[in-house]
Amino acid sequence: MLDHMIKFPSAVVRYGYALVLCVVFSQALTAEDRPNILFIFSDDHAINSISSYEGTLAEVAPTPNIDRIAKEGAVFLNSFCGNSICGPSRATILTGKHSHKNGFMRNTGKGFDQSQWTVAKALQENGYRTAVIGKWHLKTTPLGFDHWEIFPGQGSYYNPVFIQPDGSQKRVEGYATDLTTEKAIKWLEERDESEPFFLMCQHKAPHRTFAPALRHLGAFDDVEIPEPDTLFDDYRNRSMTLAGNEMEIDRHFDWAYDAKVRKNERGEVKLPPPDRYGTPEYNRMTAEQKEKWDAYFSPKNQDFLKAFAAGEFDHRQMVQWKYRRYMRNYLSTVKAVDDSVGRLLDYLDDHGLAENTLVIYSSDQGFYLGEHGWYDKRWMFEESFRMPFIARWPGKIRAGAKPDELIQNIDYAPTFLEVAGIEIPKEIQGRSLVPIMKQRDVDWRKSLYYSYYELGEHAVPQHFGVRTDRHKLIHFPMTNEWNLFDLEKDPNEMRSVHDDPKYASVMSELREEFKRLREHYEAPPLPKR
Repeated sequence: MLDHMIKFPSAVVRYGYALVLCVVFSQALTAEDRPNILFIFSDDHAINSISSYEGTLAEVAPTPNIDRIAKEGAVFLNSFCGNSICGPSRATILTGKHSHKNGFMRNTGKGFDQSQWTVAKALQENGYRTAVIGKWHLKTTPLGFDHWEIFPGQGSYYNPVFIQPDGSQKRVEGYATDLTTEKAIKWLEERDESEPFFLMCQHKAPHRTFAPALRHLGAFDDVEIPEPDTLFDDYRNRSMTLAGNEMEIDRHFDWAYDAKVRKNERGEVKLPPPDRYGTPEYNRMTAEQKEKWDAYFSPKNQDFLKAFAAGEFDHRQMVQWKYRRYMRNYLSTVKAVDDSVGRLLDYLDDHGLAENTLVIYSSDQGFYLGEHGWYDKRWMFEESFRMPFIARWPGKIRAGAKPDELIQNIDYAPTFLEVAGIEIPKEIQGRSLVPIMKQRDVDWRKSLYYSYYELGEHAVPQHFGVRTDRHKLIHFPMTNEWNLFDLEKDPNEMRSVHDDPKYASVMSELREEFKRLREHYEAPPLPKR
């Protein structure tokens, strides 16, 4: 806890002076003592596409503005989500609790229960000005925020609708990432400057459908994008459920929706499945926006269609073409997010706010960039289990730090509270990261718990697991399977060693740890076949 955290003497409370003491304490901490918190949050941003994580795409797709946070602060090397899906991750961040405890276990079903405690409510009640702008994805109206403007559902990249606090919906011309940033800066300019702020600037990007800003079309046409070693994974030596997935670039990447080859461009050329969806982002564009989009995509699509009709693609080459198209669109979409980070950092600099603001860049989970042949997330495998967490707090976080503790999104809420000098409720399941940020000696957790509760979307089954610094155990209840991975020897998770006699003791230890964590977090019974 911070040294200045308030504790009311019982005598003061008895004699009715608590209110006066609250006012005095609040005034004492409204300026320099209480840091601002800027939480910049994207959607489905894989760490392999953030150059400060030095991932496989770092050299070809740098993210200089996000990297600036890292250079002036810390890159948390072992940051994970508790449930790799959009809404549940957001609910966890607000509550500091795993999905089963906050009630938002899957994107389907009823909305987020706003009657429960959230970090936004706590900050608002303790003198912070609070705002959330952009993607919300929790179905119910935000509470605990002085101001909010949010997308309905997933939101749209082009000319998006923002739901207003009065319930009305306003369509705004432009690109969602830019508009979210502009609205965030506008709120910063208009806020009450006598109080610290908590701003959640939350982007739709780079979520599917990976629609880049027009200015970034073609940004990666002249670079060679490396293929992941597991692009052509055959799913052997692991759970039988992997082969039934429906998120492969090969079999499930939609021609119009994902690859941007519209049906009305194809003439007589018949492309193989999947071809189920249309082009919702294109349909939202103005005539001028469509003209710029077509000027880039149409010639390339015609070249592809001509080559396809001439039989120039075998199966492998087709997957590789889809992968390149996917990556160029995804990475181009990330560029606008990086632009946004730069604009927000510049605003803090220009207005003398940088020194007293904790800036965090994160994303609701990771994403598959062709690893295991996939796009999307959900599985407990590293690429979607990991989530970025990069933080700058001048004078508190050492520049260039790379903490390697196992952190999780249950830790965000208690971190915000300790930064603000607010007591952390006992029911919160996460732990404050402030001791790690300040490089204090701390007895930190040695394992993480994971749960995925969706009911078969993308044919990914419910599964649960535990991860340590070296090993990962995943349980698939519906098939009664266990998979064990040695992440040091098998970082790509290509072979389960659950039945290898050499790992018998590890298997036993992790099953016990899995049981312990489930009891510790008060997890519900596992589903039955």
